[in-house]
Amino acid sequence: MKRVRKAVFPVAGLGTRFLPATKAVPKEMLTVVDRPVIQYVVDEAREAGIEHFIFVTGRNKAVIEDHFDIQFELYDTLAQRGKDEQLARLQRLQPAPGQTSFTRQQVPMGLGHAVWCARELVGDEPFALLLPDMIMQSEKSCMKSMVELYEETGNNIIAVQECDPAEAHKYGIVGRGEDTHHGFRITEMVEKPKTGTAPSNLYINGRYILQPEIFKILEGQEKGAGNEIQLTDAMLKLEKQQAFYGYHYQGRTFDCGSPEGFVEANVAFALWRSDMNESMAGVIRTLLDEMKPSQRRGAAF
Repeated sequence: MKRVRKAVFPVAGLGTRFLPATKAVPKEMLTVVDRPVIQYVVDEAREAGIEHFIFVTGRNKAVIEDHFDIQFELYDTLAQRGKDEQLARLQRLQPAPGQTSFTRQQVPMGLGHAVWCARELVGDEPFALLLPDMIMQSEKSCMKSMVELYEETGNNIIAVQECDPAEAHKYGIVGRGEDTHHGFRITEMVEKPKTGTAPSNLYINGRYILQPEIFKILEGQEKGAGNEIQLTDAMLKLEKQQAFYGYHYQGRTFDCGSPEGFVEANVAFALWRSDMNESMAGVIRTLLDEMKPSQRRGAAF
């Protein structure tokens, strides 16, 4: 059984849910507290033992590549000014030479197509797939637990969380079979099931470990919902050949592709930090006491 060494990050999206903020700045580079969203996702992969980070990009995304590169002028300035702690922190986050690869999707044809664009860089190996809109908060990373389940089963792994059953029609939902190790066998996958027809309330939260056979399926995959090549459609075909297991993630997940999820993530991660918890809790309490939302009118785009 080959171990999971590579991770794919599809970062070619336009971020239309976050306009006008994402007109010139990639949504993945918007900051949660003091780190870009994409940094949280890469750190999660690194904690899971990932060694090679593959980014599927699009136009106007070069700043992501710059973020993971060395900035000699900045590093030199920090060193000369004696800001050793800040310099050391940047160096810890810096991938080693050769650990990052970038490829272009060129045409926005859906998540399945973005994954297929990484085929030459992944090769004939299992790989992790992390959607950069979704960032996780837990003591042990979601992907690390998924890798452990993969090492027990040797098959495809999908992370899931519970949602309100009344909201299941908004998500990709899995059917739950027998428990195994610290996961369970997936019996079915349904993309946005009709109300009242979902096999469970367990939704796919943006973390996957997939076998390389998915690429051959994606190569011939027809367009599905939204006139795009859907990853779920390809996984349904792969399910007929290989087993899929679910990892029931118990931490928090924030959808940073939406303004509400992004703000929630900033609050949650600020409160999670020992150096900010007390001050931020006080600020939030004061704002809640002083502000009267019904009397305010926010600027809408």
